[in-house]
Amino acid sequence: MGRSWRFWLPFVIGLGVYYVPTPSGLADHQWHYFAVFLGVIVGLIFESMPVAAVGLIGLTIAAIAGFVEKDPNKALRWALSGFSESTVWLIVGAFIFSIGYRKSGLGRRIALVLVKLLGRSTIGLGYAVTLADAFIAPATPSNTARSGGTIFPIVSNIPHIYGSEPGPTAKKIGTYVMWCAFAATAVTSSLFLTALAPNVAALAIAKKTIGLEVNWSQWLTGFAPLGLLLLIIVPLLAYVMCRPEIKESPEIPVWASSELDRMGPLSRNELIMSGLILLAMFLWVTGSNPNISLPVLGANYINPTMVVFVVISLMLLTHVIEFDDIVAEKSAWEVFFYFTSLLTLASGLNEIGFIKWFATDVAKHLGGYSGTASTIMLLTLFFWIHYGFSSITSHTAAVLPVVLAVGKGIEGVDMEVLTRLCLYSLGLMGVISPFATGPAPMYYGSGYIGRTDFWKFGLVFGLVFYAGLIGIVYPWLLFKF
Repeated sequence: MGRSWRFWLPFVIGLGVYYVPTPSGLADHQWHYFAVFLGVIVGLIFESMPVAAVGLIGLTIAAIAGFVEKDPNKALRWALSGFSESTVWLIVGAFIFSIGYRKSGLGRRIALVLVKLLGRSTIGLGYAVTLADAFIAPATPSNTARSGGTIFPIVSNIPHIYGSEPGPTAKKIGTYVMWCAFAATAVTSSLFLTALAPNVAALAIAKKTIGLEVNWSQWLTGFAPLGLLLLIIVPLLAYVMCRPEIKESPEIPVWASSELDRMGPLSRNELIMSGLILLAMFLWVTGSNPNISLPVLGANYINPTMVVFVVISLMLLTHVIEFDDIVAEKSAWEVFFYFTSLLTLASGLNEIGFIKWFATDVAKHLGGYSGTASTIMLLTLFFWIHYGFSSITSHTAAVLPVVLAVGKGIEGVDMEVLTRLCLYSLGLMGVISPFATGPAPMYYGSGYIGRTDFWKFGLVFGLVFYAGLIGIVYPWLLFKF
């Protein structure tokens, strides 16, 4: 009974919005679809049911009602479309990488090395995982591959060393370390042009819309005043928000050193796993770039998700993992169903035209404001409307052209500054929700970050990142350009 209100709340809010008169400019099915989507989000925030169940039920209701596709067969294909999304399989693949790290012992070894070097203080570990992401970000254009496939499997081994497990002991240190890793990848994704795939797509839209061209160093220079500051602030702010119970542990590095001695030299499986991860990173950097010739089995281009399948196949062939290990990885399949349903539902908002209506309706009220006020309001719209997306790529394609088109029609708006502010916000906005970007479902499903806490942390960090764009990057761009 204590949780009964949580169960019914999504239905109450969803039905309440459903029966509100449809706003001008929208068809009934668009508004009713939004009501279902809102009910799902409420269910996720208040943990009405397991997250995968919430998403699956919402997706079923939307498909049965025909809000996106009236034809039953087309509605079914729409409902299943998320299962073929490459990002979803990249996330599942990252979980399977974690099995390899765990079974081979490599993840524990790397975690012990980090703890030995920086484990005396919890803050030290926060900076370790933040700088690790920053180090590999410039050469890894997929933040899911970088944070999910490389950082997450290592970082997830650190809390165990301190006796911090998912659940009641998560707050000992696990919540802090995992949130640091997730928030850091949002910053690095904005800091480097090549750290997030949608950055390049957004630049292409910007060039087509206003003729803006930005090279790698210009991108870095424009965001560096905020980006470098955030690399310093993220572990500190996470420390305040997560309040880890273990703050200092001088005995742990000594223990970690003795554990490393006990482990001895690298085992066969650790060596193989090391080689496979280096292969994955090499292919993510080179094989995932269409401009680099890399003839592998006759192909010059390897999709980042296909890289994951290549490495998993090699893990199976070398018996680093067994197929039974993959089947038994419950967390991977929970996140698979959760993110698939959320990805499809969020994409549906854009497909039916709700996002375009909302963005255009808000933007048309900006005509009487100054260039500065209009710029800030357009950036605000662009940043926070991401609550309705589970993909930064789809957000870029759907909203950036609308915002830039509106900005061009407002007198006094510096279009280069507005455009660059929107571009720099892409990585940062990935922190705001458990489905805002590829790595988010992994950290959300890890069990270390309470599901209500995830929304709270995301809001606070989102506000800090947004304030940095307005208070630091905006004046810096005005001064520089």
